[in-house]
Amino acid sequence: MGDPETHTTSGTYKTYLQILTNTMSNFKNLKKESSLGSLTQKLVQQVEKENKGQGNGPDERTWKPEMDKSGNGYAVIRFLPAPDGEDLPWVKLFSHAFQGPGGWYIENSLTTLNQKDPVSELNRELWNSGSDKDKETVRKQKRKLSFYANIYVVKDPANPQNEGKVFLYKFGKKIFDKIMDVMQPEFEDETPINPFDFWQGANFKLKLVKKDGYWNYDKSEFDRPSELLDDDDALEALWKKQYSLTAITAADQFKSYEDLKKRLDYVLGNKSTRVATVDEETEYDSYASTESKRVTEEEVFQKLEQSYTKSQSVPETSSSNEDEDDDALSYFSKLAEM
Repeated sequence: MGDPETHTTSGTYKTYLQILTNTMSNFKNLKKESSLGSLTQKLVQQVEKENKGQGNGPDERTWKPEMDKSGNGYAVIRFLPAPDGEDLPWVKLFSHAFQGPGGWYIENSLTTLNQKDPVSELNRELWNSGSDKDKETVRKQKRKLSFYANIYVVKDPANPQNEGKVFLYKFGKKIFDKIMDVMQPEFEDETPINPFDFWQGANFKLKLVKKDGYWNYDKSEFDRPSELLDDDDALEALWKKQYSLTAITAADQFKSYEDLKKRLDYVLGNKSTRVATVDEETEYDSYASTESKRVTEEEVFQKLEQSYTKSQSVPETSSSNEDEDDDALSYFSKLAEM
């Protein structure tokens, strides 16, 4: 075998030559790609790929219904139990989305975490002023209430490829009220249903129409109770595919009170409190500046999701203005009594 040291040295030398050869070969390829222009194309493709994973494209975790050409939408979904290690099968999130002289204010509200929020404080002050004009401002700046849950898509005529898969679903107070109606029925001859149960739950027939410019879910209803699947192993596999709900309202999904206050002052026209980073201003203001027409609440909530998740979440409007007004007025009335 020869002298061990000589053998080791020889092996190291061969390895070095191999690395050098590979480096030269890679460098030649680099030069070749440069002359062909393919390197630039690869870089552009990689950036586009990374951007899609950072929230500039649809969030593949989330699902939303779609309307057909007639302006109606239909799907069958099943609400799923709480994810492993979590207590509730849903989570609620408060947010604000409104436009001022300085641009858009689109932020998750710290009231979700039972903390002080600058918009809520301002709205409380305006509401207590007694001015009708101030109350109208409060209505424009009111909190938006959204719920999130894991669902299993039973039927999706608009996108059949979604059937049999687990998604996150964002919905409003109207659908949440329907959930509570079957969990706590009004009449004694009605049997309570836990719609989040794999075995004793019920499919939800989502029927969507457009009414006065808003998505309306009044005709949606739960089917009779039934097992989601008759295979417990398959149900367990679905359960393990569910997404964390507590992550949606984790602390890192909210800006600090100070940062929110700076943004609010800027949006309301106090330029002296201009947000320091140009990127942050561009994120909000470029969206508004490109809209010459009235921006719908659907689009505003879509932007909200892009700002706070790594992909697009499900935008949805409430079924009517009255639902949102009742929620907002109740909230500020309670504040006024404190």
